[in-house]
Amino acid sequence: MTLAEIFRRHGPAFLAGRALSSGLAKVWRAIVACRTALLGGHVETCNCCGVVRHVYHSCRNRHCPQCQTRAKEDWLAKRRQELLPVPYFHRVFTLPHALNGLIGQRPRAIYELLFAVASATLSDFAANPRWLGGTPAFSLVLHTWKQDLGRHVHVHARVAGGALTAEGEWTSPRRGFLFPVKALSRVFRGKFRAALSSARSAGQPLAEALADEKVWHALRRQLLTHDWVVYAKQPLGGPAQVLEYWARYTHRVAISNERLVDRDETTVRFRVRTTAGKRVLRLPAAVFIERFLLHVLPTGFKRIRHYGLLASAAKGKKLALARQALSVPTPDPVIPATVEDFLRRIGRAEYARCPHCPVGRFVLTAVILPQRPATPPNLCVRASP
Repeated sequence: MTLAEIFRRHGPAFLAGRALSSGLAKVWRAIVACRTALLGGHVETCNCCGVVRHVYHSCRNRHCPQCQTRAKEDWLAKRRQELLPVPYFHRVFTLPHALNGLIGQRPRAIYELLFAVASATLSDFAANPRWLGGTPAFSLVLHTWKQDLGRHVHVHARVAGGALTAEGEWTSPRRGFLFPVKALSRVFRGKFRAALSSARSAGQPLAEALADEKVWHALRRQLLTHDWVVYAKQPLGGPAQVLEYWARYTHRVAISNERLVDRDETTVRFRVRTTAGKRVLRLPAAVFIERFLLHVLPTGFKRIRHYGLLASAAKGKKLALARQALSVPTPDPVIPATVEDFLRRIGRAEYARCPHCPVGRFVLTAVILPQRPATPPNLCVRASP
């Protein structure tokens, strides 16, 4: 049971009379074609018993649940070079559901605003001498979903426990925690509301959506109704274990194939996790697909970003100063892993071994050229907003 099967089976009914944006259509085609003859591949033959198998290429689309393992492994290898020997903290900045309508109209603008406000909040607290008084090192990753695939926009933050001062010294948290979450929440809400107000000015992407005075004032009241809670959790283990833990969030898609249970002519069943435990949720197929497509990111949007000492502008120099302050050596450079190394690391070393004989191994014997079918007539495309 895969997401591609659901698209292939229920796609024609869903797409009837409906036009996808060019970005959504590209994701749709990639998921449907992933690991099929459409993308080509190669033929492998056992060098002992002669058994043949066909191996097809992956689409490598970041929204495809079948294509994230290699990307995550490559990302992890690079991030390991940036680890500092300090505690790391996990924070989550969540937007209230009152903004969901605005997010549906201008997703890119709201996502950019969320990154800007969350990063500014963490940077300001770190720069305050009361807390750290220096430049922090943190990364943010965007998630837009909850377990039932409804819209739930938030960013996960991985924050190093300390900061580099202007004098080149490393300063650590003094109170056993990083920043007070209640104060973080208030500052985050204030900064976001101020950013929304600024976005109403002429020329801003959100100006048209927020132009109506009644709509604007109603939204402001809604945003003040509830407290904005910044979730705080300090992962257990050292820096390497924290990075492995955080990697669970970096390359997730809205739903994995493992959570899909089954489908029938009209519905899809999948597992969800609730406060009461795990259960199986049934949704009409059209609703399931529509909810999944809510979480396709705008074309070219970067969902993982790095700040402070990890910002790309001067990362090498700043991390070197941090290591010097912490008296730790520079790590060895990253050596690109081969496909064989990758398969061995994720427990698939047996993949090359023939299951039909005890000693044979599969070797490449032929290339399968990709097919280039015409776009299905019911996959209409409209211009992206």
